[in-house]
Amino acid sequence: MKTYWGQCHCGKVQFEVTTVLDRGDRCNCSFCSRRGAIMHSVSADRFKLLAGEDSLTLYQFHTKTAKHYFCKVCGIYTFHRPRIAPEKYRINVACLENADLTHLEVGLVNGAAYD
Repeated sequence: MKTYWGQCHCGKVQFEVTTVLDRGDRCNCSFCSRRGAIMHSVSADRFKLLAGEDSLTLYQFHTKTAKHYFCKVCGIYTFHRPRIAPEKYRINVACLENADLTHLEVGLVNGAAYD
C-alpha cells in the first residue's frame, strides 16, 4: 500500500490516494471509450481531495448516476464516482505523479452494457 499524489494539468485540482497500484481498467461505454483514460478504483476512505473542489465541473449522462469530474480550468478528467459502484472513486492514473505504470495490468470494464 502506497500513497500517491495526483493533480490535473494546471494544478488547481489536487488529490491523494492510498492503494496498491497494480491494476487499471479501460471502459468501453460511449463516454469512456472516447475519453481514453486508464482508471484505478479505490474505496472512498482511500481518496482525499486536497485542493480544487471549486475548480471541478461535473459531467453526467444517461441515468445521471455516475459522476465524472473534470478541472474546469484545464479540462483534465481527474476522477469519477462510477454508476455500478458509487461508493468508490475511479482515478485517472495519468494524473498520478511519480507512479510507475510500466507494469500496470490493464483490463476492460464492459460499461457499454450500461449505456
